[in-house]
Amino acid sequence: MMSISIKSNSIVIPSEPTPSGLLQLSESDQVAQWTHAPAIHIYKSNNNIPFSFEKMKNALSRALVHFYPLAGRLRWIEGGRLELDCNVMGVQISEAYADAKLDELGDFAPTGVVEDLVPKIDYTTPIEEWPLFLAQLTRFSCGGICVGTAVSHTMADGLSATNFINSWAKLARGCDLEDNEIPFLDRTVLRSSKPLMKLRFDHITYTTKSPLMIGSLDAKEEQKKETSVTLLKLTREQVEGLRNRANNETPYQENGVSTIRPYSRYEAISGHMWRCACKVRRVADHDNQPTRVRILVDIRNRLNPPLPQQYFGNAICATVTSTCLYGDLLSKPLGYSAGKLREAIETVTDEYIMSNLDFIASQKHVGGLRNSFHIRGLGTEAPFLGNPNLSLGSWMNLPVYDTDFGWGEPTYVGPGLLNMDGKSFILPSPLNDGSLIIAFRLQTQHMDSFKKFFYEDLAI
Repeated sequence: MMSISIKSNSIVIPSEPTPSGLLQLSESDQVAQWTHAPAIHIYKSNNNIPFSFEKMKNALSRALVHFYPLAGRLRWIEGGRLELDCNVMGVQISEAYADAKLDELGDFAPTGVVEDLVPKIDYTTPIEEWPLFLAQLTRFSCGGICVGTAVSHTMADGLSATNFINSWAKLARGCDLEDNEIPFLDRTVLRSSKPLMKLRFDHITYTTKSPLMIGSLDAKEEQKKETSVTLLKLTREQVEGLRNRANNETPYQENGVSTIRPYSRYEAISGHMWRCACKVRRVADHDNQPTRVRILVDIRNRLNPPLPQQYFGNAICATVTSTCLYGDLLSKPLGYSAGKLREAIETVTDEYIMSNLDFIASQKHVGGLRNSFHIRGLGTEAPFLGNPNLSLGSWMNLPVYDTDFGWGEPTYVGPGLLNMDGKSFILPSPLNDGSLIIAFRLQTQHMDSFKKFFYEDLAI
């Protein structure tokens, strides 16, 4: 059994004076989880470049000069909302040692052992005490290193968090940040209009409940069931095979008009996962079981004008597919499920985004709009999104393998935790050859069957 010992904990503040006071959060920030997003960056042994904890701390201190909001603290205000106090209380960095070799962790699936490689936050303490960024640098007996990070969901989406960590890494290599790497910190560009406009869309992501299993009055029993996590690997040929199949089979049609733009990798893979999940979750004569998928869409280039690419915050919009039936998803070709995902993604236009911001701002209390999540001992804040539904995220376009602290590129980057049935992330592969990795959590009773169908159905 691997043992991890923490050698030291340090609070790091910006190396230069930074602006203080309250910083307004956007509506997109307000509906993000108030927990942290954990990730791991794995580096194999490189004896030519010695590890220096002090160097890492100094580089982090320099990075916080540009990303100074992360050195502040959140606090609750009226309506279940949050505000940020830029009070320079700092971020936390820990030095740890593992009495094991990296190879003993296998494929780094986010199981109990891997979860110990990311920093822990005591969510029973007041939110004003939580660092908004934490890092744990764990050295292994073989010389390998894991950089485990936890970034406040309220403060950053996936791209913003990646840009911050990559900036920290670049400074640790002894380089300076270029002008196009400096974060854009003004979150008022994603505030709602004043006065609020009449809502132009239904915003079913927030206004309709996720489908339940037929015969169930709530999701309590599904939440109690044991779940497992796995990493599924797809070669470039398998990815392209899925795309070709989605595009060559009868495509999804809207009002009788076929989809013109070829389905993306995300749409084809997610459509395939949706169908496989329906196949293994189905019970006798439940072809009429309703299901839907939750998606997060990057809105930086969907706004008019577009957001600056270095926008630091939550530049994402949650959307869901229309409710589908198991029977339709399984009896119709892959193009049908991919098309339903496409339909949801394409609703996220500039007009939709602005209406979405107005909808969030119009709510007296936003607690029920936040993503569903579970923390041991604290329960679930929002409706359960698992069986019979899925939450399918993507890191495919995140530059996660640019994170070179001076030890070379990481050999693996992935989530440090997957906390809910039906939740997944499609990850880029360290091979950089077009292959992909899917981190996926599912009820244990269905996992073996899912993997069987997932790979068997690739050959159809």
